Amino acid sequence: MDNNQQISDYYVDIIMCIDGTASMRPIIDEVKNNALTFYPKFLNAMNEIGKTSEGVRIKVIVFRDYGSDEKPMEESEFFKIPDQAAEFNAYVQGIEAVGGGDLPENALEAISLAMKSDWTTEGSKRRHVILVFTDAEALPLGARAGSPNYPAGMPKDLAELGAWWEGTDQTFASNYEKRAGRLVVFGPNAYPWADIQAWNRYWPAYSPAGTGLSDIDINNVIDLLVGSI
Repeated sequence: MDNNQQISDYYVDIIMCIDGTASMRPIIDEVKNNALTFYPKFLNAMNEIGKTSEGVRIKVIVFRDYGSDEKPMEESEFFKIPDQAAEFNAYVQGIEAVGGGDLPENALEAISLAMKSDWTTEGSKRRHVILVFTDAEALPLGARAGSPNYPAGMPKDLAELGAWWEGTDQTFASNYEKRAGRLVVFGPNAYPWADIQAWNRYWPAYSPAGTGLSDIDINNVIDLLVGSI
């Protein structure tokens, strides 16, 4: 196989976990714009260094709070990009910042559900990317376990989720691949985003307190991701 064939055999799945609570109202349009422009910027960055991908899919998980929201978690299908770009755009544009109760949200459950997704197994080189957009800290795993609709099969705590991420938990049933995993969090320097610094293939993009996500340069994060592919 020649070099051109090798660099073009990438299959990339991206799951965007977006905080959909009321506290996000001042910045939800900015988050939507980042979500909608992520693929074009990602593709351009890949092209600039001579890399291409045979297949890109994007999925969206909107998370809120199982303790106070009628729809604490909304999960889309994987959209094939660019073929289903219109459907993806429509889904993102339909996200509303509502509810949420107290400030911490169920972001860790969103990451857990993302990891349990039907990730691509195509190609010889794959990337399983999770992006988190939030302005808040997360509730500890299991804090809302007694609430209606709380999903089954969640990790019991942050350590167990870390074991999923690092591939050391043999009971975690998913086609997620440790070596393919990339996690980026656009959020505050707060629990648990600062607590998981030891995780491999994790990049926090912290926003200064009180600024929402406006000070985050998504282009730098895309360059990090592309450089690791």
